[in-house]
Amino acid sequence: MNILFYRYGSICEPDIITGFSELGNTVHELTMEITEKNVPTANRVEYLHSALLKHSYDFVFSVNFYPFISEVCNIHGLLYLCWTVDCPVMDLLSHSIENKCNRIFLFDAAQYRDIAPRNPDCIFHLPLATNPARWDSVITKASRQQIQTYSSDVSFVGSLYTEKCPYDRLTGASDYLTGYLEGVMNAQQSIYGCYFLEEVLSDEIVEEFRSHLPGFYTPPENFIRNDRLAMARLYLCAKISASERIRTLTSLGRRFSVDLYTGSDTTGIPVCNRGLAKTLTEMPLIFHYSKINLNITSKSIREGLPLRIFDILGCGGFLLTNYQTELPDCFTPGVDLECYGSEEELLQKTEYYLTHEKDRKEIARNGAQTARKYHNYPKRLLDMLSLAFHLDRKA
Repeated sequence: MNILFYRYGSICEPDIITGFSELGNTVHELTMEITEKNVPTANRVEYLHSALLKHSYDFVFSVNFYPFISEVCNIHGLLYLCWTVDCPVMDLLSHSIENKCNRIFLFDAAQYRDIAPRNPDCIFHLPLATNPARWDSVITKASRQQIQTYSSDVSFVGSLYTEKCPYDRLTGASDYLTGYLEGVMNAQQSIYGCYFLEEVLSDEIVEEFRSHLPGFYTPPENFIRNDRLAMARLYLCAKISASERIRTLTSLGRRFSVDLYTGSDTTGIPVCNRGLAKTLTEMPLIFHYSKINLNITSKSIREGLPLRIFDILGCGGFLLTNYQTELPDCFTPGVDLECYGSEEELLQKTEYYLTHEKDRKEIARNGAQTARKYHNYPKRLLDMLSLAFHLDRKA
């Protein structure tokens, strides 16, 4: 098949292109948005429209959902396939989601349940994947110096979200509102596998919050407006994620040697800030040579598994992650990886696996084998194409 891939620079785009190609497809790329951010929608429409007039394609593909691509494909009578890697994706509130040209794949089952009723024949749940071959090409060429540099007892790669937390713009709110929200966020932060934020936000709470948050999200024209959803997933989840990462890393850093690869301010957190890691050349070495790789899932990912989980395992790294509802659907805890459901359990398992090398290495090997066999891009994309074109295919 001939595929037109509309790119914006996501980390997983090259792997998806490779995966499509390995299945025998030809991939053409539109790359304007990789270098030119904030392109006006009219320009994007013309850019895509012109490309579709020049060549014949079986479908257009993108990472995450773009309403304008759906509308252009609808006009051209062409299928539009997309795969989310982020939560939330506010563009999923667009009425364009209902176009019959769409084949939308959502990595989070909770995200899927929210959106699927609006176009049930065209929306699917599909977990993410990894590309072990690419990671191997980096890991096998590592020098002795690189191995030494990127070896850690415990490592975490990622933002603390403190520098980009929109909740912190809240000003002038009543003591009742701030106290209530702090209680709600503390409760949600402590519970894994159960998301309840929107259930405890009354209309009055949402309205007061909106009135005291400058620049509160306003959806574009032709979007569903849902202030409760926006408040919970754009603002509260970001604040919870920031607080959880600071608390978790502080607790770990007080007892163990922790290397943190981030651009965030780590003042007051007892970790070694190693700065930003290069995704393609340094991150695989960190994952492979760290004794324990930590994953702390953003709270806006309510049930699904973030890309980080698949990539750590694809690099042959040992993973210790917070519990997510979908975890047992893809991996076996205690066999392929380890998970925790509380801060106490995190500390206990960190201590255990730092001192039980045989168990740690066995789990890392199992996780790598499972990721390679079941969660590689060609397999996942074949599942995608089978669903998109209504093909019967045995797993």
